[in-house]
Amino acid sequence: MACGTLAMLTTGLRVFAHVSSGRAYSPRFLWMWPNAKIGVMGSEQLSSVMEAVGKVIDPELRARIDRESEATFSSARLWDDGIIPPAHTRQVLGLGLNAALGGSVAPTATKYGVFRM
Repeated sequence: MACGTLAMLTTGLRVFAHVSSGRAYSPRFLWMWPNAKIGVMGSEQLSSVMEAVGKVIDPELRARIDRESEATFSSARLWDDGIIPPAHTRQVLGLGLNAALGGSVAPTATKYGVFRM
């Protein structure tokens, strides 16, 4: 599927890393659940990695990682298309699929940046 051209919709459910299917893969839509965490690793994993290499993690850094991995943090920076209630997931995905049906799935060349609001 890496070379396929399709309309991709991504929903971050609980633990979600943008590296797996985030903006770099050009999904049409990317939504998050309120309890979703975003990032490559959490503070617990970072602590174990730092311990393995013989360093101690700063508690302030650990708190920052926990704070910045929240779904509200990513949505506030427009890294995704918003936070949706879990009960509305089917409805939102249906709307996303309906919207994707009307557009081209082939990438188009532009001379300007992407504007997302």
